[in-house]
Amino acid sequence: MLVAALGFAIMGALVKVGAQKFSPAELVFYRSLFGLLSIWLFITIQKLPLATPHIGKHMSRALVGFTALVLFFYAIAHLPLATAITLNYTSPLFLALFMPFLLHEKPRRILLLALAIGFVGVSLLLKPTIDQNNWFAGLLGLLSGIGAALAYVHVKQLGKVNEPDWRTVFYFTLVSTIGAGLWMLFNAFQHVTWQDLLTLSGLGLSATIAQLALTRAYRTGDTLVVASLAYVTILLASLFGILWWNEHLSLDAWLAIGLIILSGMISICSSQPTRADSE
Repeated sequence: MLVAALGFAIMGALVKVGAQKFSPAELVFYRSLFGLLSIWLFITIQKLPLATPHIGKHMSRALVGFTALVLFFYAIAHLPLATAITLNYTSPLFLALFMPFLLHEKPRRILLLALAIGFVGVSLLLKPTIDQNNWFAGLLGLLSGIGAALAYVHVKQLGKVNEPDWRTVFYFTLVSTIGAGLWMLFNAFQHVTWQDLLTLSGLGLSATIAQLALTRAYRTGDTLVVASLAYVTILLASLFGILWWNEHLSLDAWLAIGLIILSGMISICSSQPTRADSE
């Protein structure tokens, strides 16, 4: 899980680097294309079947995940790295809200405490770090957290009908690659130079390694420990932001990040959600 946290933090940093030239749609395209080629190679070697009677559920999950990914990358491009990733990691809070309605699971009362702490943290984080120039990016970052929670709900529903993880990942990366590619066709896009290849390949490689490490961690480790360690991503992203872009957050912002992490861990311990397939 620590490898996954490092991978996702590096991915976020490279998204911020790439955003100086490429649009969020372009970055989503290159990230998704790398993942698609990797999972397709795995499926081909293993001779696994892609046919499924639940294609509609896969498409719904993929569209939600694609939207959340675009919103997340936009937030990274326009906000301090730690702020954008923290807003995305509000997904356990929204998952706690969605469970009674979408998964028909009764949440524990302690989740109400987690929700209260979490949304106080969100309010504090948005107030000192987001001004009139980037409030829109903050809103989209928060929406990416909602999207990540909805993506997990779809993944859990697919798991209930015994759909394998690799098939879910394949259709997600396929839809994301096609969706971002079509978006690029109807908008101006930047030509890739040899100098850009290092950033784009690093983006795809770090995201793929992180996803593989994340999946392995949830398969072999204790769910609560693994899910709690996921928040190391925020700390690493904060370090990258300080070292690379001199992004020094205020004490209020650090308090807000701490509250969001605390509320997320309470939500995890109460309802045991995972993020393995929501990225």
